[in-house]
Amino acid sequence: MYRGGLLMTRTYTRKEYIRKIPGSRIVQYDMGNLSADFPLTVSLALKKPAQLSHNSLEAARIASNRYMQRRAGRMGYHLKIRVYPHHIVRENPMATGAGADRVQDGMRKAFGKPVSSVAIVKTDQKVLTIYTNKRNFKDAKEALRRAAMKFPVPCRIVVDKGEELIK
Repeated sequence: MYRGGLLMTRTYTRKEYIRKIPGSRIVQYDMGNLSADFPLTVSLALKKPAQLSHNSLEAARIASNRYMQRRAGRMGYHLKIRVYPHHIVRENPMATGAGADRVQDGMRKAFGKPVSSVAIVKTDQKVLTIYTNKRNFKDAKEALRRAAMKFPVPCRIVVDKGEELIK
């Protein structure tokens, strides 16, 4: 449909049209000390574009949060997840076993059922950020390295704020 000279498209993945949307497994998006003002900011950025599932984001959150809690204590950091899994992934369930070819339609009417949700992330977009002080800088880098292991693409650690403190 055209509106004002622009082509407007409607997608099938709008949440109003999907009956059963699987719930996101991400429990929290902000952890640690939410009120303090930390001088250092370290982030985890992706080197390639990717789709990060809600399961991998939750696994990365658990790994990095647990490490930072042990090393810096509850009040020594602030961990923030900066992406949200909006995109709904569908899967066409295929039958297996004897006689499956007679039961199934193959790729005919293969719209699929909602299976999970993913966050579509671009190159160099920041996924996780840890706000901390100079004393816990190495711990924050290690926590982000552990979180990067949960993602299917290579990541890099970026110092956003406070580079002059660590040199």
